[in-house]
Amino acid sequence: MARKKNVTFNDIAQYTHFSKTTISRYFNNPDSLTPENQQIISDALNKLNYKENKVAKILANGQTEFVGILIPSLSMNYYSEMLNQILASYEKYGYKFLVFAGNGHDETERRYIQELMSYKIEGLIVLSHTLSSRELSDLQIPVVAIEREDQFVSSVNTDNYLGAYEATSLLIHNHCDVLIHLNSPTKENVPAYRRLAGFQDACVKAGVPHKVIIRDFGLSYQEAAAPLQEIFDNIEQKYAGQKKGIFLSNDDHANILLNLLIRKYHTLPDDYELIGFDGAPISEQAIYPISTVGQQIDQIVDEAVSLLVSQMQERKKRHPVPLAEPVHKTVPPLLIRRQTTT
Repeated sequence: MARKKNVTFNDIAQYTHFSKTTISRYFNNPDSLTPENQQIISDALNKLNYKENKVAKILANGQTEFVGILIPSLSMNYYSEMLNQILASYEKYGYKFLVFAGNGHDETERRYIQELMSYKIEGLIVLSHTLSSRELSDLQIPVVAIEREDQFVSSVNTDNYLGAYEATSLLIHNHCDVLIHLNSPTKENVPAYRRLAGFQDACVKAGVPHKVIIRDFGLSYQEAAAPLQEIFDNIEQKYAGQKKGIFLSNDDHANILLNLLIRKYHTLPDDYELIGFDGAPISEQAIYPISTVGQQIDQIVDEAVSLLVSQMQERKKRHPVPLAEPVHKTVPPLLIRRQTTT
């Protein structure tokens, strides 16, 4: 059986009586054609059963429709859900993604970015905290950051202060005797640092005893389990007989602490309340669904990809107008009450 011939630009030109240049403009710059001529060519593609050759298109115009993603880790639920939502945006925006999971080492992540650049990515989404926004801004492609230092690149972040303040206020409202916040070392120019400020301000305003515990918990269960066990043991000794409201900086750590409580007491004791942060799937799937500050991940992703796409498309215009300065968008959080708060 003879192999079916691929439809070429020449075939489309002959069918429509347009030049091959006009056909090429339809694929690479459709707005340069009248709506009537766009429709004629579109109808011809359907009649001829045209199958687009993506490789040929890339070679012709240098536009890959690839976006790079640099993410810290897939071990934590927040990052895996964020990646899941970013990949799903293909249905709306039509861009494909090349993903690297960073390891916190500058040179390694620089090598990852160079690998992405070699594939002619048109833009970059960065969740990793390793490289400065100043360095990222020098890449000469649009960059959008999510929940990281962002002075020199555009970004989309959660209102971390508001989320932390509301979570702390709930623990205060529930008559906790002492409030405890667990967090990792965080620089002041990182959005998540505002979780600490929101917690402290709410506690000071209400005049309740409180404590902040800063510890390096790493990016995996294995790294976080030991320090959380140690902290749990200390809390048990120091605050025995008091109702303890614990606000953790993410849902993974809240779930680990919940598991420690259940292993010891076979239930969630009445003298503990827990609130996590992120609204990651683990918070709902835990043995006792965990109250959390829900980052609206779907909205964050849509804002980030939309912002990136608008910049990438602007660069394709004959006379592009780049952003005069980075755009920073903030998405409000949602306080989600579940079984770990009364």
